[in-house]
Amino acid sequence: LGSVLFNLIFFSHTISLGIRMWIQNRPPVTNLYSSAIFIGWVASLLCIMLHRRVSNGVMIVLGAFIGFITLIIAHHLAIQSDTLEMMQAVLDSNFWLSTHVITICMAYAMAYLAGALGIYYIFRGVFFTKFTVKQQQSIVRPVFIALALALLLGFIGTVLGGIWADQSWGRFWGWDPKENGALMLVLWVVIVLHCRLAGLIKDRGIMVLSVFGNVVTSFSYFGVNMLGVGLHSYGFMESAFFWLVLYSFTQLLIMWIGLLPISYWKGFK
Repeated sequence: LGSVLFNLIFFSHTISLGIRMWIQNRPPVTNLYSSAIFIGWVASLLCIMLHRRVSNGVMIVLGAFIGFITLIIAHHLAIQSDTLEMMQAVLDSNFWLSTHVITICMAYAMAYLAGALGIYYIFRGVFFTKFTVKQQQSIVRPVFIALALALLLGFIGTVLGGIWADQSWGRFWGWDPKENGALMLVLWVVIVLHCRLAGLIKDRGIMVLSVFGNVVTSFSYFGVNMLGVGLHSYGFMESAFFWLVLYSFTQLLIMWIGLLPISYWKGFK
């Protein structure tokens, strides 16, 4: 029943995105409001695809949770500005909105999904009993997939953004805060995957590091928009600073819980 309800809600989400694109004659992401809706949609889509491989309902629960959170964020962003506002001149390009912006937002969605899986793994292992090896692996594998997609999409999106910047501003890279944020996300995912593949960390380590990816992604997605500097300052927002700091603190707290000695993990006993 839960899977059926999730698919029905996802279908309505998809129809809403399509109607918005038809009204604006634009790709699905044109401002912060639409980016939140799109990120939730992408994360939910991947959860549906991964649910076919992980049949214990975890992916459906996480997909519903991420979709719910992103819609709450979109709701508050809608209060602050017009959700169907006119495009600024620098963004008035359907081609680059359909390539660079869409790709970067998909990378954000993948990183957030990996972080959500990491949180589930930590909470499931620390606070609940009977967390079997099979159940653990059913979470670890999707994290690898999400991180790999985040790396691929983040790298491609960053390169496409550099090409767009070269056409618009005459330089490929200028160490702009938004550019730095995108690069930070790519480098962080590279570090996490390298540490795991090199044997420097194990399953628990990659889960903890994936949670910190939520902080890196949030800075790249929202944080740079609060600085009010750089050529990407058209998305300036100040009111969310407190919530961003609070969210980052909660992620660090979850990481600390994940680093507790194995003796504190009920699921591993």
